[in-house]
Amino acid sequence: MYIKEFEIRWSDIDANRHLANSAYINFMSHTRMAYLLELGFDHRTMATHEIGPVVFYEHVYYFKEAFPGKPIKVTLEIMGLSEDCKFFEFHHNFYNHKGENIARCEMMGAWMDLKARKLTGLTNELLATFSGVEKAEGFKVLSKEDSRKFARLPKNL
Repeated sequence: MYIKEFEIRWSDIDANRHLANSAYINFMSHTRMAYLLELGFDHRTMATHEIGPVVFYEHVYYFKEAFPGKPIKVTLEIMGLSEDCKFFEFHHNFYNHKGENIARCEMMGAWMDLKARKLTGLTNELLATFSGVEKAEGFKVLSKEDSRKFARLPKNL
């Protein structure tokens, strides 16, 4: 399990004086990118391979409030990957300074070929990076159908 610690800043607080929804999303995104950086997926690598991560959904469940002045920890667990790593599912948990689970998020995304603007699997070189990563209990090999379980179609005005 990957863990990142954050200080709650003034700019992370909403009108109710607790951690804003947008801050949860930003902390999760930062945690994912820090994890990918540690795996070697820095901007140069992604630019060389002309890929970038995209998010399909983030389902956040809130349990307790978080306030400024105390650090929070955000975890990342790999719950699923497709065989070519085109699709990925990560789960995040938020913990307050007492170790209490204050929020959880289930997210799914994919890799996009930034030149073709289409989803893509990883090259063999990058795929090798993911072969040895720690996978969470309950991990599953994802299919395209898994990425559609919450599919919604756009509505025109």
